[in-house]
Amino acid sequence: MILDLGCGIKKYPGSIGIDRNPNTAADVICDLDRPPYPFRDSSFEQIRGIHVIEHVSDIMATMKELHRLARPGGLIVLVTPHYTDFSSFCDPTHRWHLTSFSFRHFSMDNHGGYAYYTDQKLKERRVHVRLLALWRWLGFEFLVNHSRRFRLFWEHYLCSVVRGKVITFELEVLK
Repeated sequence: MILDLGCGIKKYPGSIGIDRNPNTAADVICDLDRPPYPFRDSSFEQIRGIHVIEHVSDIMATMKELHRLARPGGLIVLVTPHYTDFSSFCDPTHRWHLTSFSFRHFSMDNHGGYAYYTDQKLKERRVHVRLLALWRWLGFEFLVNHSRRFRLFWEHYLCSVVRGKVITFELEVLK
């Protein structure tokens, strides 16, 4: 089963949609800022949060709940604006402005020294950063996405000039 977190009006085909707004395609009306969500532990093979994680009040609590809902080996797919993109700041409902390393706290081995924040563990299967068109055409997007080391260099030194657009995280649930 697939859970579409904050599905809005464009629910992912074949999924169970959850949203707090009753004017959406949601199958279940639920405030995402008030876990637990009304599902049993390990219910979903995949959880999709497309332009949702930047809206929640507590990312750590939300990720804990998503970890609870996903099956062992399940996939959490999150899409969010990169913090250097204009859209990250132009929506007044965005509470968080994220980088391509924002979910490393959940990693078993690449946590950057921050593993003590949570007991929930995730394996980073894929992180893909979409850049603005000019930089994509010049090949920067390829470099950012094909070398973790270059992506770190880009995040530290270049992203204020070579701006990001959207980040897609694919995170495997470890239990």
